[in-house]
Amino acid sequence: MKLSNVIVFVACLLSIKVSAQVAATPPMGWNSYNCYGSAVHEDEVKANTDYMAQYLKPHGWEYIVVDFLWSYDNPPGSNIGNPFQLRLQDGSYLPWLTMDKWGRLTPQPTKFPSAFGGNGFKPLADYVHAKGLKFGIHVMRGIPRQAVWAKSPVKGTNGITADMVADTNSKCPWMNHMYGLDMKKPGAQEYLNSLLELYASWGVDFIKVDDLSRPYSTAEVEGYNKAIAQCGRPVVLSLSPGETPVAQAVHVAKNANMWRMADDFWDNWKEILHMFDYAKSWEGVGGPGHWPDCDMIQIGKLSKRGPVGEERYSRFTEDEQYTHMTFWSIYRSPLMLGGNLPENRELELKLFTNDEVLAANQKGENPRQLYKKDDAMVWYSHIPGSKDIYVGLFNIGDKNKSIAIDFATIGLKGKIKVRDLWKKQDLGQFKNNYQQNINLHGAALLRLSPTK
Repeated sequence: MKLSNVIVFVACLLSIKVSAQVAATPPMGWNSYNCYGSAVHEDEVKANTDYMAQYLKPHGWEYIVVDFLWSYDNPPGSNIGNPFQLRLQDGSYLPWLTMDKWGRLTPQPTKFPSAFGGNGFKPLADYVHAKGLKFGIHVMRGIPRQAVWAKSPVKGTNGITADMVADTNSKCPWMNHMYGLDMKKPGAQEYLNSLLELYASWGVDFIKVDDLSRPYSTAEVEGYNKAIAQCGRPVVLSLSPGETPVAQAVHVAKNANMWRMADDFWDNWKEILHMFDYAKSWEGVGGPGHWPDCDMIQIGKLSKRGPVGEERYSRFTEDEQYTHMTFWSIYRSPLMLGGNLPENRELELKLFTNDEVLAANQKGENPRQLYKKDDAMVWYSHIPGSKDIYVGLFNIGDKNKSIAIDFATIGLKGKIKVRDLWKKQDLGQFKNNYQQNINLHGAALLRLSPTK
């Protein structure tokens, strides 16, 4: 983002109200998509909840998010399957998604048995809450096409039906379940209000709305924000997927708590390199209540049931996994784990439970790129309440190399104490600069402290 644009963004941001109570720091949690695709089942969600409560909650992790097509019927053991619906001769759809009389999708009981009898996600949310965690769901933008065909009434209106608020020209290019909403039509906002009232009654704390950022759906983004404001419950609004236009920085920061900068991120080194560039373009935008999102963390057991590649542990090397966690942390991206938590090994647990590293994500201020050249990259951020600075050193080349930080370039002088946060070791006191040998595709995260 150009300096002039940052100045305009900051000036505009000062004029908007961003809740300091919702996503005041980058959300930290788990999402089912990278390991289960559309086919996660209730017992698997509970298993990940149990793991998070026991091992990760003490370190700040708190969200459990059910992603992607929870109203779609995937029998136990099935893969992601074909998410498309067939339209029959009478205009109805097959498979028929689980839906209430108001045209609102509800959990498929074959996947979420506790939802049977119209309970929705409340029993599962109650289970998550009982563990001291928060519960979230993924939803698709708009209104179900089957609700439009059925002319389902819109709750909170007098005689308005789904076909009267749908924009049938607004379609998701990769899944044919939904139409967009024409937010200019009476009843469109009421439909979104009814959704959030339903989610609030279930105890939902987080919604990830898909097909909203690319292309950027301005009116619907505002609609979800308004619906959350009236639902009576604090709810994090996450927009997906990217690439969210940087030109919409002011609008998205005003209306959402986090938004994807890029399309789906997977365990490929080239995608990490691309993410560095996306992050640079959003530099200076993140802050309490609004966070550019690097996407989920591709570490641990992935693709157990789709959606990309065979079941595997992350294809990232160990050094690349450290780079992955280091950059997401110093950049202050939301941290949403994508692997199946109960299958974590010692390495994954070590990467997810380092409190000194996680503090950079939760407490660092104003992350900035210092330089990117000669296969080396350095980012830094300030530590509130002190003169200390977090520094991330990244070897983005294909050979081991020494990477240096000149203290004067980040406003430090005199003797500086250097602490390695991954190793949890003080490395000594240095004057003028510090340099460290970094493995290819590796990283180091440091805390620099001026000495008296």
